[in-house]
This record gives sequence, C-alpha cells and structure tokens, in this order.
Amino acid sequence: MIEPERTAPRPSPKLRLGTRNSPLAMAQAVETRARLCAAHGWDEDAVELVPVLASGDKVLDRPLSEIGGKALWTKELDQWLGEGRIDLSVHSAKDVETIRPDAFHFPAFLPRADRRDCLVGAASIAEIPEGAVVGTSAPRRAAQLLNLRPDCKVVTFRGNVATRLGKLQAGEADVTFLAAAGLERLDQSAVGAPLDESAWIPAAAQGVIAIECRADDAQTTALLAAIDHAPTRAELEAERALLAELGGTCHSPVAVLCKPADGELAMRAALFSPDGAERIEGTARFAPGDHAPVRALAADLLGRATPGIAPHFRGEK
Repeated sequence: MIEPERTAPRPSPKLRLGTRNSPLAMAQAVETRARLCAAHGWDEDAVELVPVLASGDKVLDRPLSEIGGKALWTKELDQWLGEGRIDLSVHSAKDVETIRPDAFHFPAFLPRADRRDCLVGAASIAEIPEGAVVGTSAPRRAAQLLNLRPDCKVVTFRGNVATRLGKLQAGEADVTFLAAAGLERLDQSAVGAPLDESAWIPAAAQGVIAIECRADDAQTTALLAAIDHAPTRAELEAERALLAELGGTCHSPVAVLCKPADGELAMRAALFSPDGAERIEGTARFAPGDHAPVRALAADLLGRATPGIAPHFRGEK
C-alpha cells in the first residue's frame, strides 16, 4: 500500500509577540514581525501575534492622567510578559512610562517614522476658526494650542484614530490632532495636515515603535538586536533622559524635538503651564549617547520654570 503524501507541519512560532489590539497597535506589530522575519530569514508564522486588551482602551471618556496615566497602555502587556505568556511586546514609544520595571528592557527601536503632529479639521493652527472647539486629551497638545490660540476651547478626545475621527464627524469638536506616524501606518495620511515642527513641537518619542522583552531573556534580546535602529535609539534615549530629569508625569505639558545635526543631536524642548499662558524653551547640542548636556538643559528649564509650570515638574519649589 502506498502511503499518501504528507504535508510538512507548519513550524511552531519561535516568538510570541504581544500587542494591544487596536488597529494602529496591530499595524505596528505587523511591521515588527515583518522586520524580524526578514532579518532572520524566517517565514511569517515564526512570530505569533498575541492581542491583549489594554486598560487604556477600555476607558475612553476620561483623560489618561485621571485614570492611571501611561501605565494603562502597558500593564497588561507587562503582566503577560512577566508571566511568560508572551516573549516580547510592541509599544508606541511615546505611550511608555519613562521609568520602567527593571525586569524588562528594550533591545530594539524601529526606524523613526514622521514625528510630527497632524491637524485634522484645519490646514494650520492659524486657520483654526476663532473660538473653535479642539478635541485632545494630551496635556502637551492642549497647552501648546492654548499658548498659540488662547481663544480656542479644549475638550477631552480619547480613543483610537477611527473613534476620534468619528467624534469629529459627529460635531463633538471642530478640530483635533493625530500623530502623522499613526496615520501613515494606517494608510490615512490624507486625513490631516502635518504641522511644521519648527512652530509646533512634537511629543518625546513620537513616531517610534519600541520592542520590549524580559531583561533576563538573552535569546530574545539577541534576536531583537538585529532590527535595532541605532540613530533612532540615540534620539529616543536622549528624549527619555530629558523626561526623566524633568520628573514629569502624564499631567506634564512638555514638548521635545531631537534631530541629527552635523554629526551631533540637536534638542529643543518647551515646558508649558496647562492653560498655555506660560511657556519656557531651551536647546542643547550633544554627541549621541552623551546625556550630560541633556541633564543640563533639564536643569536650566526647571530653574526658569514659572509658577504656572513648576508644580507640574520635579523642579517645583
């Protein structure tokens, strides 16, 4: 008797990649899987995507600062990673707390996408209608807008891209902000107008996908090192060093721009009072990896912090 030809079994996943289950988070996970498989010559099924519902995706009617801050994006993934139910997790770097548990680390940051904010509902800040209602839950965006346009009214806008666009369409606000990188990853770049970063400073770590694993997992760490983008890491670590030195929280309105400049990195940072009435800025230039000038910039900003700004950072007197 002739045995029927057997199909070779599909290989078991080498890695289980945890991700939030929003459309944007899944797009970031798909990009991470593609880069990892390409780097190692794996088939796509070598990395299993494991969706995890984050607390931040469950409560959408209040600002993150009122319900637990950035940890609401990471705590479920942290739990699964710590329990060994996933091998690595993918994050939007700007949504990750500055101080992370020692049990985890970031072996890879993917090449930075567009770091700018996009304005949806108007072509520029100047063209926002007088007295417009602007939807955002980000303290940085709210304070920076009110600094430039104190006539506007800010209302809380949370949810994924589709949810926020739906709220805008329903008339809950006249204008909102979305990250250019997120729109690009969702093939929706035409939705908004990118804001000139010389006039509108983006968030620290915006546009960066961060991949995390257990600090004691040498095998996964080594595999992820193959897709780490050194220039992005240099920018991101400098930006996170500034945030750490400022001692800000999810309530703190801070904007940071860090870009390559003649072999160095040039950083510009601004702190705001929540109502946008007070603003201070500073700049620094430094070699990648040299964070002493970054710490000096933070000290300078804290030293000049006005009464409306100081209570929202570690420099409060």
